[in-house]
Amino acid sequence: MKDEWNKTVNHPLQSWEWGEFRQQRQPISRINGMLVMWSKIPFTPWCFGYIPMGKCPSDEDIRSLISDGKKIGAIGVRMEPNLPAGGQMPKKIVPGRPLFKQKTFILDLTKNDEELLKNMHPKGRYNIKIAQKHGVSIRKSDSDKDFEKYLELMFQGTAKRQKIYSHGRAYHQQLWNSLKNNIAHLFVAEYKKDIIAASIIFQFKDSIYYAYGASKLEFKEVMAPTLLLWEIARWGKSKNYKFFDLWGAEEGKGFSRFKEQFGAKLAETAGTFDLPINKRLYLLFRIAEEVRWKILRFIK
Repeated sequence: MKDEWNKTVNHPLQSWEWGEFRQQRQPISRINGMLVMWSKIPFTPWCFGYIPMGKCPSDEDIRSLISDGKKIGAIGVRMEPNLPAGGQMPKKIVPGRPLFKQKTFILDLTKNDEELLKNMHPKGRYNIKIAQKHGVSIRKSDSDKDFEKYLELMFQGTAKRQKIYSHGRAYHQQLWNSLKNNIAHLFVAEYKKDIIAASIIFQFKDSIYYAYGASKLEFKEVMAPTLLLWEIARWGKSKNYKFFDLWGAEEGKGFSRFKEQFGAKLAETAGTFDLPINKRLYLLFRIAEEVRWKILRFIK
């Protein structure tokens, strides 16, 4: 069943393994080749569905989503299809509030090291040399102790500095327990015997994905995150992956400037769309959603 399912999908967030992980946290459905995750709307009897990086739904898919959604009390379904910008969506679909970044950087791993370095921004090549000169070392790890260090870097450092609305520690721990050395892999950068940067990488089919990254503000001058990402790309090449999705780009943001230095190609997906199931409640949901995000931005 797992192998057959994975043949039909093209992103780790639609994989059988991802569904098994998310099923530990919420109800899921597999509807016409789409993994749907249902989230309960707090203080109500209703829920809302989400299909990340799935296919473009057909009219038949839409009917199935509506039918299943009504059975479980869904107000609507949000989808962010794994399609290039400009792709046409079916009727009954309306624009939704983005969860994923619509733009991302894709690094072509079929190029050799010399080509990849040549295509990098000069600052990126310089930062790699700086990290190497300082003796920063990179390694892949399946150690729970190293993962604890990743959590420390993420929640005591990066998430606070960048004001990221991130999943909590329990989510990351459950993800690691469920997916490590399957579709999730941990890489760490060490300096003076201390882990100062770490990344979680997803792999699926012919691609690897930069899912999460965290680093110490201390020792930032040794440029460990740049060397870390470079060595992950080289690891991906050694495993014959063709593409490295750096997962998210937003003009003017620090995380985006960091990724730009690798000379990857900017790609854009079709966007975020909603399928209203209960139209009246859906309108109320969208109003409440906008109010919630305004409050969160104010708090941050």
